[in-house]
Amino acid sequence: MKRSYIVLALGALVIAGALLTFPSCGHQEKLVAVTVQPSSFTFLTQAGSEQYTAIGTYIHPPATKDITKQVTWKVDDGVVAINAGLATPSPDLGCGGGTISATAGGSSNVAIGYATVTVDNPADPLCPGGGKFATLSVAVVGTVGGNVTSLPGGINCPGTCIATFNTNASVLLTATPVTVTWANCPQASANQCAVTLPVGGAAVIATFP
Repeated sequence: MKRSYIVLALGALVIAGALLTFPSCGHQEKLVAVTVQPSSFTFLTQAGSEQYTAIGTYIHPPATKDITKQVTWKVDDGVVAINAGLATPSPDLGCGGGTISATAGGSSNVAIGYATVTVDNPADPLCPGGGKFATLSVAVVGTVGGNVTSLPGGINCPGTCIATFNTNASVLLTATPVTVTWANCPQASANQCAVTLPVGGAAVIATFP
């Protein structure tokens, strides 16, 4: 009787050992996904920073953990600087957007999470949405055929009478023939009109007799 108990006990130990080494019941935790939070963020100014968090999802056993300090953080185009999940707009490239990635795991177990960041300061004329570019339009009126060109190039009116320039750019309009009357021109001199483009753009009228 005792021998049968011993055999049963040894059999139970063998089965338990097999269960412990079976992958589905194993004791090795496996990272299967990384989620970056927030998934997207917009910097409204070039100052300040945003904290990103990396959450790891594991199996064997199932679990979620904050792995912000364990992952490798990268940004694809240098728009922001990032260190341990803390993203800060770059002062010289702080008007665009980028993708932030958090990578964890070895060569056989890699999980990557992505987030997007946009830097857009509406109050800054050098940023998108804040008037980085402005439109200059020219209208040519009168009975005599007249022509207006721009320096830098872009306007050759009639024909091309609207062009886009950088905000605050200086554009010189020249009229041919020289007998012309300017309207809405900030600085007129004979047949030339100098315009420094404001954020909202400008519209100039050239009237020929």
